[in-house]
Amino acid sequence: MKQQADAKFGDQNFKTAIALIELYKVRYGHYPDALRDIRYAGDWDAIALNSVAYKRVDGGYELDVVRGWVGRPTLSYPADFWQGLGLVSSNVTGVPQRMAPPSSAR
Repeated sequence: MKQQADAKFGDQNFKTAIALIELYKVRYGHYPDALRDIRYAGDWDAIALNSVAYKRVDGGYELDVVRGWVGRPTLSYPADFWQGLGLVSSNVTGVPQRMAPPSSAR
């Protein structure tokens, strides 16, 4: 049951963090320097942002999931999940190694 809970919460945390990071990019034209720069996040969003490790890199960002429910989940997404994101590296299975950032981020 713990693994299932970690996967469920890890999935939600990871996707929420991506959505907030990508929304920041739409609003300000660049990715945040740090997750603390994200404004107007809800109270529940703080849980997601505290469950990932973020690093802005040239033209994109790296995002690792570090916590699900109580432990670190093992997540995997298909290739089309990553399309159009500025996410260039992650500890999540399925991410293409050092993806090229979207053309608008270059």
